[in-house]
Amino acid sequence: MTTMTLVVVGVDDHVPGIRTLTLAPPDRSVLPSFTPGSHLVIQCAGGANAYSLTGATTAPRDYVVSVLECPRGRGGSRWIHQSLAVGATVEAHLPRSAFAPVLRARRHLLIAAGIGITPMVSHLRSARRWGRDARLLYIHREGRGAYLDEIRSLTNQAAMFTDRGAFLSELAAALGSQPFGTHVYICGPSQFIDDVVDTATQFGWPPSRIHVEHFGGELAPGHPFEVELSSTGDVFTVDAGVSLLESLTARGHAVPSLCHQGVCGECRVPVRAGTVLHRDLYLTGDERRDSMMACVSRGSGRVELEL
Repeated sequence: MTTMTLVVVGVDDHVPGIRTLTLAPPDRSVLPSFTPGSHLVIQCAGGANAYSLTGATTAPRDYVVSVLECPRGRGGSRWIHQSLAVGATVEAHLPRSAFAPVLRARRHLLIAAGIGITPMVSHLRSARRWGRDARLLYIHREGRGAYLDEIRSLTNQAAMFTDRGAFLSELAAALGSQPFGTHVYICGPSQFIDDVVDTATQFGWPPSRIHVEHFGGELAPGHPFEVELSSTGDVFTVDAGVSLLESLTARGHAVPSLCHQGVCGECRVPVRAGTVLHRDLYLTGDERRDSMMACVSRGSGRVELEL
């Protein structure tokens, strides 16, 4: 994967617990354009982390990311919050997206919680530029909302909440009243995503119109699932709270790995059959048809791997 060196040219800490970095090439040249909903994989202390890009998508002069400090994380966010300052350099991979807007959609309904707002900002930029119908529901803690002024400048179709009851009421109303052809995009903590998906499903939304973006590194315990290896016929169970990567390694299978967060692409394994619950930030929609990232993604029922 191609990497590039970027210089920190701006640091913004005005939202408690969230650090926003502006990154630019050393020669201040134009950076590669990216699809709305893309993320930037930055080499951090302890590995590689993915952060959603929130700035201009076309021929940008800089990349902007916002990072939530996670004291119990693997160290990447602490490194960014405590060690990076203007003038520091970072290594990053080219932008990549698995959360792009569906261009044929009649309407885009964006639903975010906390730092999950970040991929929605580029969605809103794109919708405004191309005249698409996009509406946002955003819930955040009092005083911890990110990009509030920017959201207001991008759209008048945003509803922002600090009260859970008010948000849930509006969520039900929104999911129950969208015109046919609407696609919904959800980003936030795993439990938030699961709850919103459950609500959408209850209102009859088909899976093809529900799109989710999980935080890199989030490995929800999930349910146990079976794995069959096509080369040997070996069948085993991946228990809840255990990753497929861990299970394969324990059985003597050498699967390359690096970030353990679903962002670097190293532990990609081929899938021959079965239903995969994708939780990575690396594979494209087409690639997910026959592959999965062993570090974070899980199966439903039985998954057959070509290993």
